[in-house]
Amino acid sequence: MIALLKQTAKTAWERAAKHPKKFFAYSMIFLSVSFVGSLIQGIFFPSNSLFKIKPPVLYNKSAVHQNSDVKRDKEMENIVEELKGLKLKRDRNELRKEDSLRIEYLYSQYQKLKNSGSTESN
Repeated sequence: MIALLKQTAKTAWERAAKHPKKFFAYSMIFLSVSFVGSLIQGIFFPSNSLFKIKPPVLYNKSAVHQNSDVKRDKEMENIVEELKGLKLKRDRNELRKEDSLRIEYLYSQYQKLKNSGSTESN
């Protein structure tokens, strides 16, 4: 059975190589008929599972966005509190290399949170 399929495929490829114009024409006819059939199926027999994915709602202040605003504000407050603690540590001259790296990280996180809040309100 497999040998028969291999032999048939081999002769089909040889025929396609000998007659490239016919092969191209038959291929385009097959693709065109498939496309038209797909259109007819989509128009007259639509699938029930079509459009299950809901697109995101833009410019809408929903509860989800309000919750994310509250969460972002809370994170910003936590960052400010930690930075205040590091400032006190600096005043006592107890800062280490890790602390300065942490300050840079917290500052960049604060800027990201601040910028994300200002772009959502526009």
